[in-house]
Amino acid sequence: MTKPKRYKHFSSEFKQEAILRAGEEGMTDKAVCDEIGVSTRRFRRWRDELALLGKDAFPGTGFTHDQEMAALKRELAQVKKERDFLKEAAAYFAKHSK
Repeated sequence: MTKPKRYKHFSSEFKQEAILRAGEEGMTDKAVCDEIGVSTRRFRRWRDELALLGKDAFPGTGFTHDQEMAALKRELAQVKKERDFLKEAAAYFAKHSK
């Protein structure tokens, strides 16, 4: 059984820096792609998207910082409740096992 392929995700800033790097004198798309480890086809899509959409290119589809922070806070609260319950249970059983 094979594992599903995991795709790399790159930030908007990373993509824009790569495109700028390719625009430097003496650099080619292929050289930049080899340097950053992406295919030339993916790189050209990034360049085309940036040319077409400008600053609105690469909006991302992940969580915003605030959404991620709220989710982490909820998870932390749940873990703390579980920890406190386990502490109380351990104390109870330690007291009654003698």
